[in-house]
Order: sequence, then C-alpha cells, then structure tokens
Amino acid sequence: MRRLMQLADIDYQLPEQLIAQTPIEPRDSARLLIDQGSGAPRDAVMRDFAQLLCDGDVLVVNDTKVLPARLHLVRATGGAVEVLLLESLDATHRVWEALVRPGRKMKPGEVLHDGGGAPVLSVQGRGSQGDTFRVEFVVADVDPLIERLGEMPLPPYISQRLGDANRYQTVYARDPKSAAAPTAGLHFTPELLAAVRAQGVPVVSVELVVGLDTFAPVTVDNPLEHVIHSESYHVPAETQHAVSSAKRVVAIGTTATRALESFGATGQASGRTNLFITRGFSFQHVDVLLTNFHMPRTTLLLMIDAFVGERWRRLYAHAIEQEYRFLSFGDAMLLDRHHA
Repeated sequence: MRRLMQLADIDYQLPEQLIAQTPIEPRDSARLLIDQGSGAPRDAVMRDFAQLLCDGDVLVVNDTKVLPARLHLVRATGGAVEVLLLESLDATHRVWEALVRPGRKMKPGEVLHDGGGAPVLSVQGRGSQGDTFRVEFVVADVDPLIERLGEMPLPPYISQRLGDANRYQTVYARDPKSAAAPTAGLHFTPELLAAVRAQGVPVVSVELVVGLDTFAPVTVDNPLEHVIHSESYHVPAETQHAVSSAKRVVAIGTTATRALESFGATGQASGRTNLFITRGFSFQHVDVLLTNFHMPRTTLLLMIDAFVGERWRRLYAHAIEQEYRFLSFGDAMLLDRHHA
C-alpha cells in the first residue's frame, strides 16, 4: 500500500541567489531545461522552443492579463493598508474579493482613502475564501482609478522594483483580471510565436484568472488535505476543437493546464474550478507542459509531481547545479508526461 503524501514530498532547498529578481532580456533568451524521461535532461534556450514541436501539436496559452491590483491605501486612523484585488465580483468592477493587510482589526463599513485623503473603497466584510475581504469602490468608473493608484502585484519574493510593467505581462495578454501573471508565457516574443506557427502548430488560448492560491503555500502535513481556492476559467470553442483533434497538447504553464483539465473533468467550458491536481490525477488533455521552476511546498509543485512523478527532483537538482534562474522571472523547463 502506497504511503500518504507528506509535506517533505514537495519540499527542496532553493538557494536564495537563484531566485530571479528581474526579467531576462530578450524574453526568449531564458534557458530551457528539456525533460527526457529516464535520460539526462538537456539544456537549451527558449528561442529553440519552436524546433521542439511536432506535426499535430497544438500550443495552448493562458491569455489573461495582470491587473495593477496592489493598492496602497490609508485608514481613517492614518494607518497604512495594502489591498490586493483578487477577482471582480460584478460587471462594473466595483465589488471585489481582496486581500487586506493588516486586516485583523478591519470592520465592515470602514472606508479606505488614497494618500491625498480621497475615499477609494469601503470594506464590506469577510469574503468567500476565509482570509479575504469583500470590498466596494466608492466611485462608479473604477478601471481608471485602479490604473492610476494600482501597482503591479509582483510576488513577495521579488524585492527589486520592476522598471517596465509590461515585463510582468505576456505579449498575448488581453483582459486585465488576474492578480498574478501566467509566468511560463513571459518567455514568448512575437517572433517566437511566429516561429511556432511557421512550424504548422496552431496557437490557441484559454483564460484562467490567476488568483489567491498563487500566494498560498501548502502548510498541512498531508498536502492532499490542503484546501485549494477556486478560480474562474474559460475554454473557447476554437480551443476545444483544436485540442480534441491534436496529436499532442502543449500547455504553456500550470494555469493553462488547470483550465484545460478543469474542462476535461467537468465538461464545462466556463465556470469556477477548484480542481486540485495531485499524484494519481488522470490527465485528459495536456501531454506536454512548459513551466517555470516553482517554490517548494506549493500546489504548483504538486501539479508537477502529478505530471512527471518523482523525477521532478532530478530535474530540479540539475537546474540548481547548473544555476538556472527560478520562479516568476526565471527560466523554464519542458516536461513530457509520456516519457518513462
């Protein structure tokens, strides 16, 4: 009988100096570690990616766009508050699910202001996901206000300020909804996408609104008991058709994978997903996964463990030895779940 999972199964020592603090230029000069199953992994660069594709492949990207979702506001007492907008709850974008820090003493009805004293939003009470709040903007035209006050919500492990906000967006990003970037897609340039299409490989999209769980580490002793938050997704009809007729589906990132496999598990093309991909999961759509290197003890690493099994440890050990760059602005690896 197989033992239960333990937190140690998705843990490893990440040297702090390997956490990429800035994006590499150009985007497709990032290094690429190619999984070769039981064979030694191969070192390459992202600009070679198109040459790795085959006839019958379909490339699936997550075209969500990052919202400048981090707001620095002030309480009536003068205390500083950070609000991270996670997901819009209405069509006008006035009501949001948000993280509020510090939030322990936040009371329903409290109004938060900008640095000049103008009211920005009111706290309506606790949100649907336990540690979140429901907030409502006091103005009707919200989007320009968010653009003016908001900052790009870089992950907490990035300490350097981002000079160009577009470097935390994919070149194909469309609708600003997400609280974090689908970072595997950051490696693509228009030229690299053109090279993919020149190989006869269609590029189609899904949308998964990247939200709270990106920031939530797994803390329970048995990772399978972790409560994963839900996220909104959409798989267009064009993508459904392309995927169903493909010989291989190549997903760009864990978020595209989650959207496709949510569709596969439920048959629903749109909705909210709390799909938790762990060991033993039966993948229905994704064959090959391009992904960055992830933090230890996260649901993202659980997905990688489910996709290629315990050989992720050998791949990560090679990446650390060869000083690959890790996390959001880091390098990539190409995984094939069919490799022995």
